[in-house]
Amino acid sequence: MHEDTSPTGPKSGSKALSAVLDEVLRTGADLAAAEVRRTRALAEAGHLALDVMADRPSSSRTAEMALREVASELAAAENLSDRAVQAQIGRAMVLVDDYPGTLAAWEQGVLSRAHVQAIVEIGTPLPAEGRAEFDVLAVATAEGLSPGRLRSRLAALAERLQPTTLTERHRRGRETRCVRIVTGHDGESDLIATLPTVLAVGTYDRLTQQSRAIIDARGDTPESITDERTTAQVRADILADMLLTSTPGADPTRVDDGPGSLGAIRARVQVVVPALTMLAPENENLEPAELVGHGPLDAETARALAESTTVAWDRVVTHPVTGSVLCTDTYQRTAAIDRFLRARDRHCRWPGCSVPAVRAEVDHTHDYALGGRTDVSNLSHLCQRHHTQKQFTRWRVRQLADGVLEWTSPTGRIYADEPLPYSPAVRFVPDDPPPPECEPAPF
Repeated sequence: MHEDTSPTGPKSGSKALSAVLDEVLRTGADLAAAEVRRTRALAEAGHLALDVMADRPSSSRTAEMALREVASELAAAENLSDRAVQAQIGRAMVLVDDYPGTLAAWEQGVLSRAHVQAIVEIGTPLPAEGRAEFDVLAVATAEGLSPGRLRSRLAALAERLQPTTLTERHRRGRETRCVRIVTGHDGESDLIATLPTVLAVGTYDRLTQQSRAIIDARGDTPESITDERTTAQVRADILADMLLTSTPGADPTRVDDGPGSLGAIRARVQVVVPALTMLAPENENLEPAELVGHGPLDAETARALAESTTVAWDRVVTHPVTGSVLCTDTYQRTAAIDRFLRARDRHCRWPGCSVPAVRAEVDHTHDYALGGRTDVSNLSHLCQRHHTQKQFTRWRVRQLADGVLEWTSPTGRIYADEPLPYSPAVRFVPDDPPPPECEPAPF
């Protein structure tokens, strides 16, 4: 036996790993301290917003508008969504106000972000007066535990501090039910439904049973031979099919024994399909179709929508070099101004917002009541949230040439939101190299 004394031997490797470990721990502590500083700054922004409204009539709407105004200021400066920044401000205020012990432990590197998230998430259902005790006990409980193991301990701890029964809390929890979409990659997204647990489990079980019935029936019919979908894929397809085509059982518009109007409602999406993608699908990466507000759409799906829909498509004529909208037309009579604005704006024109124009409102940049014209040079799409912010906060806007909106924030900063141009019809490429000079003829 002999000891390996080479530079790459075990001892040298241990020293290198120890150095890396020290660096990971050191940078982790630095990062935690920086995140806590940002958290405190965001919380201070939220408190400043509420302080501004202190001398005004108190209402939840007034406080909401104040927070939106501040969140929009920060979001525009960082090129972020104001919704996301407002959520960050809300979480920061909760941490600073209700979990000072947890925040201090995070700042000192005793807890990681994952530990903090677990503490806040599990402590959120507690009433405000119970969070101070939970904060102290949670930090003490977290010592030496991973976030995963900490969660079960915290759940039991929070339950003991609850002043109400689980049944009462379940009844209140139903008020948080909702459906939301999270845009993913490669044309896929997550449709998330928050439901009472018994309904969520029942829904999932029914989808599973139906998908298994489809899979079990394979081979009984000739067309099923090529069906190679997994249970998860069939489950997703059944869910989409039922949501898009069936009629809800609880339909308040139903009269007597006839169907109601809910079943007649159809899904709406806003799609932009370049003509070249329709004609030459192999070039879709150069001219991708777009599901407005969510990203690129594959050519196959775009063509299927174009072929199956009964809704008139707007033809958008754009500048061959800049891609800006020149005019629109259609084969069916519609409001020409609305067609133009949908084609030009595509989505809400608040800086950073991506709500599709089909779900937004057409707003007079200069108020109609104050003499603003109903003309494309004074109109743009704003989603309901940002339409309200334009009316009830200190943000100001004016419309420049070519549909550019110039927003001025409460602190005087200016942000220009330009309509997203379409792909130019003309592309400039480098000149071909000159052909080699021909040798003189031998005669």
